[in-house]
Amino acid sequence: MPELPDVEAFRGILASCAQGRLIRRTEVYDAGVLHGVSARRLRRELTGRRFAEPERRGKWLLAHTDGPTVLLHFGMTGELVCAGPADPPHAHDRVVFTVGRDRQLRYRDQRKLQGLWLVDEAGLDRMLCDQGPDAATVTRKTLEAVLAGRRGSLKSVLMDQSALAGLGNLLVDEILWRARLHPARRAGALSADECGRLYTELRRTLRSAVRAGRVPPRRSWLTGRRDGPGATCPRCGATLCRKRLAGRGTVWCPRCQPGRTGGGDGA
Repeated sequence: MPELPDVEAFRGILASCAQGRLIRRTEVYDAGVLHGVSARRLRRELTGRRFAEPERRGKWLLAHTDGPTVLLHFGMTGELVCAGPADPPHAHDRVVFTVGRDRQLRYRDQRKLQGLWLVDEAGLDRMLCDQGPDAATVTRKTLEAVLAGRRGSLKSVLMDQSALAGLGNLLVDEILWRARLHPARRAGALSADECGRLYTELRRTLRSAVRAGRVPPRRSWLTGRRDGPGATCPRCGATLCRKRLAGRGTVWCPRCQPGRTGGGDGA
């Protein structure tokens, strides 16, 4: 599933492929990914515009032009691809922008759970007004404020885009494993030292993942072990635990991330 590092990589693809280039043609192969705009209007509003510098906010990608903004969300299977006009079409290419004479920017998505919106500045503000601070730029003080007084679990709060924008299932499990915090701990019950540890590992994990352009499945990461048969902790070798928390399949190490009976957690 695309999370903050993936969307940051897509921002780089958009910038290198299309920034400053004229949108010569806009082709919609599946209008099911369009929200609040018809294929006809999308073509009319964008053809002849130029893509400006793109921006990421949480899991959203903002493809600014010299007119409206194309707002993209990648759901579980979406991606952006830079291709040549002669490259064969892919079965899951949904919207294709021909930019300049020799490039195409393709929005590709198998499951079509999200898609594209066309918005002006006011519409952009309305769409993103409920987002929390971006996880890549949040300060320790702001993170502490996000967690303070929360009765929900760490897993649920960190995945809540209105609390902190950009994190998904893999990143949250990875960060909590690195910080040695049980995912069911009550978010508002962390000590100052635990908050500091969480912030440090949040920053470290995101830096590495953004450099990789994804949450990398390295064997030294929880992500690289979590799905294997008889999966074990990369740090201590204990058998990993699995449970559904915050509506998502959650993985943790019972030795490195012990639950507590008094802090509002469940184990």
